[in-house]
Amino acid sequence: MRIGELSERTGTPRRLLRYYEEQGLIVADRLPNGYRVYDGSDVDRVVQIRGLLDAGLPTRIIKQILPCLNKPRIIHFPDATPEMLATLEEERDRMTERIRFLTRNRDAVAEYLDAVREKLATGSA
Repeated sequence: MRIGELSERTGTPRRLLRYYEEQGLIVADRLPNGYRVYDGSDVDRVVQIRGLLDAGLPTRIIKQILPCLNKPRIIHFPDATPEMLATLEEERDRMTERIRFLTRNRDAVAEYLDAVREKLATGSA
């Protein structure tokens, strides 16, 4: 698929897709006319990248951990430093805290909706 279709299917602007390619996060083949062509699996890859970026991970870390997200049998990080591992642990912990916060807010919104719907149902009857 060409960049326009990948953009549509992922909701990602073309400019960001080009940036992801520059950063080595996705790879596009090139047609003889220079157009980028992406594999269907790049849709999931871009969604993963966007999720990790939304979680606050920088592209330099995403590039390092992206190969592991497909659950390879062998995970090898020749450049895994103690600092990088500490950064990943901090990011994991931050994501866990954010998940707790989002879950709490989701549950509060759900309770509010239930209460409003119940009140509307009993008030309409």
